[in-house]
Amino acid sequence: MEVNNNDVALANEFHATYNKLKKEISKVIVGQEEVVDLLLTSIFCQGHCLLVGVPGLAKTLLIQTIASTLDLNFNRIQFTPDLMPSDILGAETLDKERNFKFIKGPIFANIILADEINRTPPKTQAALLESMQEYAVTIAGKKYDLDRPFFVLATQNPIEQEGTYPLPEAQLDRFLFNVRLDYPSFDQEVEIVKNTTTAELPVASKIMGAEDIIKFQQLVRKVPVADNVIEYAVQLVHKTRPNGPNSSELTKDYLEWGAGPRASQNLILAAKCNALVHGKYAPDIENVKNVALPILRHRIVKTFKAEAEGKTEESIIKDLL
Repeated sequence: MEVNNNDVALANEFHATYNKLKKEISKVIVGQEEVVDLLLTSIFCQGHCLLVGVPGLAKTLLIQTIASTLDLNFNRIQFTPDLMPSDILGAETLDKERNFKFIKGPIFANIILADEINRTPPKTQAALLESMQEYAVTIAGKKYDLDRPFFVLATQNPIEQEGTYPLPEAQLDRFLFNVRLDYPSFDQEVEIVKNTTTAELPVASKIMGAEDIIKFQQLVRKVPVADNVIEYAVQLVHKTRPNGPNSSELTKDYLEWGAGPRASQNLILAAKCNALVHGKYAPDIENVKNVALPILRHRIVKTFKAEAEGKTEESIIKDLL
């Protein structure tokens, strides 16, 4: 497949703009480069992202900082056990003339921060499903389209699981990435303390708007991919399925369920963006490997044997790679 000159120029523009974005975000966020890369990749792939990390690792600040570098509408929803679907989507109310009028909820924005998404019951979690997949909301039989671009960036706390509601597999599958945040290094933590305990806090400037994002999203989709790269991605996903013809002893022993076709699609889409980020015009197998962990991590279910032997999703995926 040939790449025309306009696409090459646009790919170069994307590479330069992406680096500008990262530089601006680094004014506020110290370290966490891989996490920032994955969050930005999910945005340019028209995907959603789930951030998992203990309190105090700046998950919310990171998403707010990314939102501030993009000239987009941003809404934060704090998920709590008493949150109702209408608190997210909106509801029909009677006006003075006793006519029904739809009042839009916070979901009607470009970037949605779903803070502590596992603290709300499944009924309210499900309110996000249609918007994440269809980019629309249906209220009283009427469909309302959401503005593009639209992303859900959700956070989750891996500890303190009492009173939480684990996300169902159907909803987890709609997240492009499951990103784990780790503690900063000693030097990074020193830098964080220096930056956040003074009178003047660093602020990130706007770098791009909705039109630019949509333009780069279309570019990512147009990136050509060799057949052997697609076959590698599909083969990797098939390896996670314990009853499949390509499954290994490792898979049969440690996995109860494997990843579905959406994982194969997301591997290629994210590999395309990963290639552009690294200044390439087409992805190779290395780009697929770069994004495999956060894409497959939340799409596999371990067996009791894996739990008993202390096997993590990460170690199983690395063995499969």
